Amino acid sequence: MSADPFSDILKLTHAQSLVTGGFTAGGTWALRFPAPDKIKFFAVVKGHCWVRIEGEPEPARFETGDVGLLSAHRWSILSSDPEAEPVDAMGLFSGAGRSSAQLGDGSEFAHIGGHVLLDPVSGPLLLNALPPWIHVRASAPQAPVFRWLLDHLMEERTQAQPGAQLAAAQLAQLLFIQILRAHLGTSGPLVAGWLRALSEPRIAPALRAMHDDPARSWHLEELASACAMSRTTFASHFKAVAGIPPLGYLTEWRMRLAERALGEDDTPVALVAQSLGYSSESAFSNAFKRVTGSSPTAYRQALRAGAGRAAVELPGREAVPQES
Repeated sequence: MSADPFSDILKLTHAQSLVTGGFTAGGTWALRFPAPDKIKFFAVVKGHCWVRIEGEPEPARFETGDVGLLSAHRWSILSSDPEAEPVDAMGLFSGAGRSSAQLGDGSEFAHIGGHVLLDPVSGPLLLNALPPWIHVRASAPQAPVFRWLLDHLMEERTQAQPGAQLAAAQLAQLLFIQILRAHLGTSGPLVAGWLRALSEPRIAPALRAMHDDPARSWHLEELASACAMSRTTFASHFKAVAGIPPLGYLTEWRMRLAERALGEDDTPVALVAQSLGYSSESAFSNAFKRVTGSSPTAYRQALRAGAGRAAVELPGREAVPQES
């Protein structure tokens, strides 16, 4: 099977990573960044700093090669000294087209940062599965890959070669994927959910099967057999890892695909239902309403009425418009 559930979800949510700026520093310094309305990532490419995140009891020390990802609506302070008085980062970066800054002589520290755009409708599928923030250390097994990506990102930003903007965007996308991979591989036990399910090799064959052919009328016995487990053991383990039963996961994934289909074109609801394995439009409509809270027709109408103004809700904050 060629299905890759992780890639499927990243594509469905239209996760798009962009490098937006960076700064260098020397001496004593501290910058306070406002709570982001998008997923934010940053990396230390030279030197070290302290990172304080709103709600966290202690600041974290970031060394060269360390990468952070902030998915919650929380302010953060980066500094050379946790006791230093911070200045407003937005004031430092203000000005048309300004994406870099220097504090002091800029000789001791270098930072690069960016954000991840998500589809306003499907984005929460990824966003709500992430912890408030992730710290990937340069000592992690993925360190060589991070070092290569950061070196090339800095090169693309400073040398202004043809195609630099596109190259930087592709490298940023790889950086985001590597952050998620590192989180899955080194964070210890995750809360039950699809993100944990993707990191569980025992149920991976079942996930690949459902993503490879979501329209198929899968039976629990078939999925259990693919994972070399008994029906009872498989059902129990899948629910413990994913948070929902196997066929419940299949229904959820079908509805995510249905949301995308309803939002992208004028395909009749009956054909959307058929493409996802439902024998009748009414059966599909009932399942869709049970999962999303609205009928397929009402959902499509609401999307069109609110085009460009759909809201993505970040953990710990009110829903806000999200770029697409």
